[in-house]
Amino acid sequence: MLNIGNDAPAFSLPSDSGGKVSLADFRGKTLVLFFFPKADTPGCTSEANQFRDAKKELDKLGAVVLGVSGDTVEQLRKFRDKYKLNFALAGDTSHTMLEAYGVWQEKNLYGQKHMGIVRTTYLIDGEGKITRIFPKVKVEGHAQEVLTALRS
Repeated sequence: MLNIGNDAPAFSLPSDSGGKVSLADFRGKTLVLFFFPKADTPGCTSEANQFRDAKKELDKLGAVVLGVSGDTVEQLRKFRDKYKLNFALAGDTSHTMLEAYGVWQEKNLYGQKHMGIVRTTYLIDGEGKITRIFPKVKVEGHAQEVLTALRS
């Protein structure tokens, strides 16, 4: 697992805009990097909508949002369009970035073990350093929790 003060692992992933998105794209900005298990599922939709609705506040604080899942770019585009999401989404179908950030883990659902994304958010400063980690995120109120952390 990564720790506060670590350099955020570099990445380059396909994004919903059709190009690539990388950590270097966010140099000089605060990045709210949130990992979510699956596009267009109830918890992930609620979390994404909270970040969408918090955009004005995030902009005031100089923060940009990037959502990452293991979904394909096509799934992410449909998710973005359906909910009018106003931030970038990236898909890591190889799980390379998910593993680098420690969010691809064994999960237990109804006694069945499987690998999946543990909902986690990282705040990364303009120099690429991790300043805050929200492990095992509870969806309800998470965007407000992030805004509070950004203000402090």
